[in-house]
Amino acid sequence: MDPDRRRRNDISHARRSAARHVKRAAERIRSRGGRAGRLRLSQLEAALVISVQAGLAAALAWSIGHDLLGNPAPIFAPSAAVGTIVAALGQRAHRTIELLLGVGLGIATTDLLLSLLGTGFWQTGFVVAFAVLATLVLFGRSGAAVGQAGGTAVLLATLAPAQNDLEWPRIVEAMVGGAVGLVVVALLVPLNPMRILDRDAAPIYQRLAGQLREVSGALTTGDQPRAIRALDLLRDMGPALDRMHQALSGAEEVVSLAPARWLRRQDVERFARANQQVERVIEHSRGVARRSAMALQYRERIPPDLSVSVGRLADAVELLRREHRAGRPTEKTHQAVRDAVYRAGRARAQGVDEFGDAVVTQLRTAASDLLRAIGYDATSANDEVRKAVQDGEASLHPGG
Repeated sequence: MDPDRRRRNDISHARRSAARHVKRAAERIRSRGGRAGRLRLSQLEAALVISVQAGLAAALAWSIGHDLLGNPAPIFAPSAAVGTIVAALGQRAHRTIELLLGVGLGIATTDLLLSLLGTGFWQTGFVVAFAVLATLVLFGRSGAAVGQAGGTAVLLATLAPAQNDLEWPRIVEAMVGGAVGLVVVALLVPLNPMRILDRDAAPIYQRLAGQLREVSGALTTGDQPRAIRALDLLRDMGPALDRMHQALSGAEEVVSLAPARWLRRQDVERFARANQQVERVIEHSRGVARRSAMALQYRERIPPDLSVSVGRLADAVELLRREHRAGRPTEKTHQAVRDAVYRAGRARAQGVDEFGDAVVTQLRTAASDLLRAIGYDATSANDEVRKAVQDGEASLHPGG
């Protein structure tokens, strides 16, 4: 072949290779953009529901305070109702109790101190400071209780000289507002508990699966820094897990309070059991990433089946979320887990060194926890993993 033709072929090959890389990069960007868009849409939907709940609760509480309780300017019932609605998911019943305790403590301290000190600017400041201090000492950093105690103290200290009998209307309105907030949440506009869970679970499952794929890619290409980056991102999942715990608490509250959502109680319980195991999978996945990085650092032999095994574990994580969200049987998750440990067994049979063997061990443990997430007990999960590994080893050494 003449030099010019060879050069043209090289240029053509380089262009095709560059085009493939650009296409893959564009596909990754579109995929990430789509996931981000769906997440933002889910967050907007939840925000709209909570906004409607707050507006409806405020209107109902005002109507009850004005028409039934006879207050021409019912301020505290709508305030308490909105305070209950905007409380963190999973804390609304607790928030209502805090509202009432804050009101009661504010009334008690204000009545006592005003009877001893009289009224005036410094007495108002002292009474409010004492009410807030007493609430913090008794209840800790509870925003609802502290806010209600301080607000009640301000109200009574400033209006008591000009208007009598403010205490009971304040207590009654707080009770009415809190009750209205709970009724709206439970009966009128209850959130979908599975959407609550999926909104906050999605980033966890996506990151876990994504970083396992990064580890798989690092093992394939021998890229140790890539494995270390994946390990760092797996370690940085604490805030997302905290949000997941809060979402789970909120979903459990919804299926406890809202009759319209009682049929989803089993789904929420199943998700809660799976979530416990997924947190363990995250821990073991960090171990997979760490040992993979060390195997690459020391240039150990990496059989191709080892990277495939880690990739199939990532598939299992994605399938678990998908099948749980749809309420479907978890057969595909089970098959992906079995494939992962089968490939790990093949990798061990092909020959791995110290850290490669540790990767196999960590992967087996993660696989066992994933099987427990889909309903296996510990013994059955361990037996299933052991058998799949043995099958993988036997596929290369049939007579072994």
